[in-house]
Amino acid sequence: MAVRINGKEVAEFYRQRIKTETSRFYTYSRKKPCLAVVLVGNDPASISYVSSKKTACEEMGFEHLDYTLDENTSEEGLLSLVDKLNKDERVDGILVQFPTPDQIDDDKVMQAIDPSKDVDGLNPVNAGLTLMGKESFISCTPKGILALLDYYKIPTDGKKVCVIGRSNLVGKPVASLLMQKGRDATVTVCNTHTRNLKEITLSSDIIIVAAGHVHTLTSDMVAPGAVVIDVGTNRVEDKTRERGWRLVGDCDYSAIKEIASYITPVPGGVGPMTITMLMDNTLIAAEKRFEVEK
Repeated sequence: MAVRINGKEVAEFYRQRIKTETSRFYTYSRKKPCLAVVLVGNDPASISYVSSKKTACEEMGFEHLDYTLDENTSEEGLLSLVDKLNKDERVDGILVQFPTPDQIDDDKVMQAIDPSKDVDGLNPVNAGLTLMGKESFISCTPKGILALLDYYKIPTDGKKVCVIGRSNLVGKPVASLLMQKGRDATVTVCNTHTRNLKEITLSSDIIIVAAGHVHTLTSDMVAPGAVVIDVGTNRVEDKTRERGWRLVGDCDYSAIKEIASYITPVPGGVGPMTITMLMDNTLIAAEKRFEVEK
């Protein structure tokens, strides 16, 4: 039976550290880290996620600025706000909730955010620095995955890692992070066109699944003792629930937990780490900006 990786417990551990460091930072700077969050439209999932970020800011002792724009906001209007936040001395971190409505090019928005305030780690400058193994703001979900591995003392040195998914948000950055010196894993990145995926996963010590499809990874694809990190968040019909659905990951959790050594549940695994790492990045941004301004 696999050890259930408790993302809530790990997130709380890191949040306590962030709160302590935030208090120390305020003592010598007389400044609280400030995160500006921009939401375009009224998507319920995005609204809920933005609300969670606001709650986290208040818990950490951060300042927060919230901007909710009409769903018909133009690309020019959003870019103008980003430019304003780039120049705002109060703001340490900027996060635009993606995806935005169709009339807006998300890539243009990512490129417009000042890399020194890009606490989501999506600006091409930070993405490139991450790939090169240089100091950068690391995308929050990959950073959270590494934090989970560290907390449970799961080694990556010399391990074979299979990453299923090649998104700029998770797959690519987590693969590049794990292959760098200090992590020293041998990484294979797979996608929907990968042939013999089962052969690859069966030979892997750690499997990170971020494909966005239910049951991408099944029990016959996992070797005994492997570590499974499930990044997926999918809604499936469940008439036993009042809301009519439940969240599941990309893995067949109930079957794989009998085979793996460690596994993340959905919900309660990787998810809680993402916002926590966003708070960590914002604190780092505030500390860096204060040192530059001194």
